[in-house]
Amino acid sequence: MPAPTEGGYSYWVNPCVIVGTCGPCATDGSPDPQADVTVLRYLDVCLVLATAPFVLVGGMPTLGYVAGAGAWILTRAGTAFLHAQARRASDAKVRAGLLVAGLLGRVWIVAAAILFARYAGSKDDGVMAAVLVLAAFTVYLAMSFVTRDGPLGAGPQAQGRPSAS
Repeated sequence: MPAPTEGGYSYWVNPCVIVGTCGPCATDGSPDPQADVTVLRYLDVCLVLATAPFVLVGGMPTLGYVAGAGAWILTRAGTAFLHAQARRASDAKVRAGLLVAGLLGRVWIVAAAILFARYAGSKDDGVMAAVLVLAAFTVYLAMSFVTRDGPLGAGPQAQGRPSAS
């Protein structure tokens, strides 16, 4: 593909440079699939953070955004911590307890943040918090199907032989 140069056109141009820098052409080295999966895994957090300028410039309810974003990011961090603890746990009951605690704690924290935004601010603040959390959850759910094979995906492998059935 020709590319403009000072003296005319050069026919020795890498097409990846012209088209974009995604995929295997993004770096000189080999692609890093783990880094790509990490970005997808936290795409919901990126969505929440990228929404901030639009909320501020658009004059939308700031308290609702701060409450929803704070609750979402707090619960994502807490869930990641509890999943890491569950991966390290050797007892199945401890694993199950950590996962259930993370799930229920997350629901309660997000619900409390939405109610806080509603009653500390206005109805619009509550709606803003709820919509932000709903959008973030939708992205989180979709990306969880794409990026991992379960909450304990990198955990210890099951012992024994595979079944013949």
